Amino acid sequence: MREISPKELEQFIDEGKTLNMIDVREVSEVAEGKIPGVINIPLGLVEFRMHELDKEKEYIIICRSGGRSGQASQFLASQGFNVINMTGGMLAWEGRTE
Repeated sequence: MREISPKELEQFIDEGKTLNMIDVREVSEVAEGKIPGVINIPLGLVEFRMHELDKEKEYIIICRSGGRSGQASQFLASQGFNVINMTGGMLAWEGRTE
């Protein structure tokens, strides 16, 4: 599984790179703060909403600590999606939130 650190992701955001980020936390968790620009698809809904994703794009998967995003990354990769898991999750995120 491909991985990215929170610091690397923050650097890409600061550089203005176009990124596709999916936060797989529950809606209530995301309401407490999220990385600007993320799409929220709770882990339990990933299977049912993956038709909304484009297999030609790369997605960075985010959660609270890295566990759920790891599960989502493995599942989406098995379905042919190009995904990267953010290690450490939002607990390790030091960048801007909204």
